Amino acid sequence: MKDRVKYILELPVEKAEEGLKKDCDILGLKFTEDIEKGIEAFKKLLPRIEKPLMLRGCGNDTVDTELLPVLAQLADRECIIGTATENNYKSIVPSVIKSGNRLIIRTPIDINLAKEMNILTSDMGLGLDRILTDTDIGGLGYGFEYGYSIMEKIKLEGKNGDKFLNVPLISFAAEETAKTKEAKDEKLSLYLEIASASAVKAAGADYIVLTKPEAVSILRGLE
Repeated sequence: MKDRVKYILELPVEKAEEGLKKDCDILGLKFTEDIEKGIEAFKKLLPRIEKPLMLRGCGNDTVDTELLPVLAQLADRECIIGTATENNYKSIVPSVIKSGNRLIIRTPIDINLAKEMNILTSDMGLGLDRILTDTDIGGLGYGFEYGYSIMEKIKLEGKNGDKFLNVPLISFAAEETAKTKEAKDEKLSLYLEIASASAVKAAGADYIVLTKPEAVSILRGLE
């Protein structure tokens, strides 16, 4: 039987207190480019968090190269650290290995690039069991079918014996829906998040990152 999908509720670190009692498998903390402010907020919040954690940088490779190693060392439990890319993984991987955390590796929507990054990262000493692949679905820009097909191919190749693709898939599809003009409507934004999450779940995502507690509850009810 396929393992149950894990839902990650991701909130800005400054507002993460709102998610302490919410229904999710993992609480995600999203940081900004203000490193000192983010670290201070994280230190204050950490003792009160009981759930497993995902700690994600701001998406700026330069900032994340400095921020993520610090977060990896500050964490008091095994966390998911994100996100490493081809531009900064060499600076981030050693701290993840040392701290015993797991790492999200993001590549453009391409199965070969995903495999290459997993190979390069594992060559540095990070076990494949500590890697999560993010195909950066970009579904609403490229067309959801294309992003869906790449996720499917990765899952199939992994099941067929390719050890470098036999790693969990994590999807930030809800992040893409939030960029649309339709998402300005609060109710429609929720529907878009649920629809995108349902699609990547069908494609084989093992971890799905959501931004709305209501979306987690509704998706739970569909299982």
